[in-house]
Amino acid sequence: MTRIRFATAGDVPQILAFVRELAEYEREPDAVVATEPMLEAALFGPRPAAEAVIAESGEGTPLGFALFFQNFSTWTGLPGMYLEDLYVTPTARGAGVGKALLRHLADIAVTRGYARFEWSVLDWNQSAIDFYRAMGAVGMDEWTVQRVTGDALAKLAGR
Repeated sequence: MTRIRFATAGDVPQILAFVRELAEYEREPDAVVATEPMLEAALFGPRPAAEAVIAESGEGTPLGFALFFQNFSTWTGLPGMYLEDLYVTPTARGAGVGKALLRHLADIAVTRGYARFEWSVLDWNQSAIDFYRAMGAVGMDEWTVQRVTGDALAKLAGR
């Protein structure tokens, strides 16, 4: 049986390990620059930027996690939930852990009165796309993600 709970500061090393495993799976193993202190501040500091939940076996073995944050829709006039990361360990895949995490997050969104629950998925990750469609997700194919980082961000800021 999978148990899902909100992460605590003591979970930060495990969360970072999961983030690194996810980056490796997504073919970007060297892209993670986050550190434990950074994640601890982001999740548990005076003004948390995100929240996380941990999926565990009945014996307490970590099986995966989800990290999410509140966004906002001007069209609905309501907040929403953005899922930044969902990760299930390879040994736990196919056992319903991902489904349990998504259902748990959906329940949080409904309980909090959020209008939307959304996330991005890599276009090559067909197994994830199929999984999300089976869970009722609809692809927003007419939208593309835009991102500004590093020097381009500083230049945009006029610095």
